[in-house]
Amino acid sequence: MSDPFTNLLDKTGKTMPEWFDVVAATGLEKHGDIVAFLKAEHGMTHGFANGIALQYRARHESAEDVDLISAQYAGAKAGLRPICDALTDAATAFGPDVAVVPKKTSISLRRHQQFAVITAASAKRVQLGVQLKGEPVTERLVAGDSMCSRRVNLASIADVDAEVLGWLRQAYDRN
Repeated sequence: MSDPFTNLLDKTGKTMPEWFDVVAATGLEKHGDIVAFLKAEHGMTHGFANGIALQYRARHESAEDVDLISAQYAGAKAGLRPICDALTDAATAFGPDVAVVPKKTSISLRRHQQFAVITAASAKRVQLGVQLKGEPVTERLVAGDSMCSRRVNLASIADVDAEVLGWLRQAYDRN
């Protein structure tokens, strides 16, 4: 996959590490605040500002975020971690604008807004919620709620198949 920031220096006058220094000097930590700053103060396009903010935050990911994911997949749920990792790996491969946002009991996948949620629902399954309003409900893709309009249960890594990855991609594309 090619680097989406190959022309960053030409378009913005700075390299990614130089932009990291600019962002660090502001003391801003929230993604939206960083994007707004880069757009307002440096006239940057949303794409570059969003990409820099995502890269900056990923580079400075807190130990707390890592601990949140580890806690979700500890003990009896440890065997489900490969499912979670496969889903987050697939989502982040869609583009540099995907943010993986760990919460206490779930992991939010965001682009402009949340497009999916990964939850270790029990010791036997991971539940993937996707924003696919209007997508027909099937035996596998069941109705969700306001957080995610559709859900699919995944009991093994084999369940993370082309169909599931297609739904995840579709949710990303709609966001």
